[in-house]
Amino acid sequence: MTSAAPEPPDARAAELVRAAVLADLARRVVADCGADVGLVGVPDSPDAMVLRHWAGTRADLLHNLRVPAGTGLGGRALAERSPTWVPDYRAATTISHQYDAAVGADDLYAMLTVPLVHDGCVHGVVYASLRSVVPFGDVRIGAVADLARTATRALAGAAAWAGRPASPAGEARLTPREHEVLRWAATGRTNPEIAARLGLTCNTVTGYLKSAMHKLGARNRVELAIAAREFGLIS
Repeated sequence: MTSAAPEPPDARAAELVRAAVLADLARRVVADCGADVGLVGVPDSPDAMVLRHWAGTRADLLHNLRVPAGTGLGGRALAERSPTWVPDYRAATTISHQYDAAVGADDLYAMLTVPLVHDGCVHGVVYASLRSVVPFGDVRIGAVADLARTATRALAGAAAWAGRPASPAGEARLTPREHEVLRWAATGRTNPEIAARLGLTCNTVTGYLKSAMHKLGARNRVELAIAAREFGLIS
């Protein structure tokens, strides 16, 4: 019986660095940005993440919670690759509400999420949450975004150190949801029509299309449809 080949030392060291950076990010969101709770979601598949790091939580329902792209506030940031925030998570009408019980168990209301994106690769999503209903001002949003940028640079460096090649922008590695949205867009459906059909928000559909454009090297919907056909993604 043969055992699996051991992981290269550089890869093991890079994983330790990655875990340390993300754990520190959750703590610093609380310590430096005035949040009551800091969370960090880590991708575990092309179309979802798991909340692996936290600081300030009182309950454990948010611990190791799996969040598919497009669901809740963090899943929306993961799909759209842009910061999102709400003053009252449980009353928000722009997000889905699968996680209200977990959010309520920690008595959270205002929430900000920022994706950790480098060269088209999403390394995770950081959450800053408050136990009160308040709007997020530019100062706090900027502070969390600065922490996210610093962490992202460290994560990208660790990935490079481990010898993980970056995917070329034109490589056809769409997630299942990106592929599904692209397929409907290629039939001429508008973003609102696609959103209604797939149960998504218009912003989430736009995020999926922008991500697909980036991966396929397209600048608009016409070029996206042409590139998708060239890659054999649609007929």
